[in-house]
Amino acid sequence: MATVRYLVQDVDTALPFYAALGFTVTERWGPPFAMLALGDLSLWLSGPGTSASKPLADGAVPTPGGWNRLVIEVADLQAFMHALHATGARFRSEPVQGPGGQQVLVEDPSGNPIELFQAKGG
Repeated sequence: MATVRYLVQDVDTALPFYAALGFTVTERWGPPFAMLALGDLSLWLSGPGTSASKPLADGAVPTPGGWNRLVIEVADLQAFMHALHATGARFRSEPVQGPGGQQVLVEDPSGNPIELFQAKGG
């Protein structure tokens, strides 16, 4: 099992987005924190007030977003895009084709990128 932690601005706002991707809530520790699961992946959503969002000693404040991302392999990219459009999700581009298949980057409600990847022939 792998665990990824994403900082989010609001856990309640993020949950419908992740539900559309097939995640289920496994634990909820008050408003600022939720543990989700998808297969062997555990995703921790940390909102304001969690230890992961506290300022560092040098004054840096952890924030959502960036370009590092978790990748979810899907069988039907267009179907997932349609389901995510219904949640108000923002896509960073249209799907792009590569040697192994096609992908698209979608942002959760806090701006964290998720790559949806459909392998060639899949």
